[in-house]
Amino acid sequence: MTTSAADTTAPTDGDERGQASGHTSAQDSVPHRGHGYAKQKDQHLKRLRRIEGQIRGLQRMVEEDVYCIDILTQVSASTKALQSFALQLLEEHLRHCVASAAVESAAQGEAEGTGEVDAKVAEATAAIARLLRT
Repeated sequence: MTTSAADTTAPTDGDERGQASGHTSAQDSVPHRGHGYAKQKDQHLKRLRRIEGQIRGLQRMVEEDVYCIDILTQVSASTKALQSFALQLLEEHLRHCVASAAVESAAQGEAEGTGEVDAKVAEATAAIARLLRT
């Protein structure tokens, strides 16, 4: 069996986000400049695999009829791990994406670049609000 390039083409990050969640971001309309997490991508993937293992452990606990409070304790630990990951990702977004927008804004002159900075700050604020609701 052979595959063509069209068979192996995956949607871009922006396409996937837009289709899966219905959300678009300011980054969707801007050429890709790299993400804030790029330098620590391997560490993040390792951390997410560890969290995935915790979730699989929850499934096993339910399958094995483990005591409710023990499962809830593990749910709490998994939730904390995800929240910690989210905060790290948010910090990297602020340091990289928002800071880059501010630097570019300063280079373009205040009137021209203010819109992108405002969009990045609004995007980060919305992400923080979603984190606080969980």
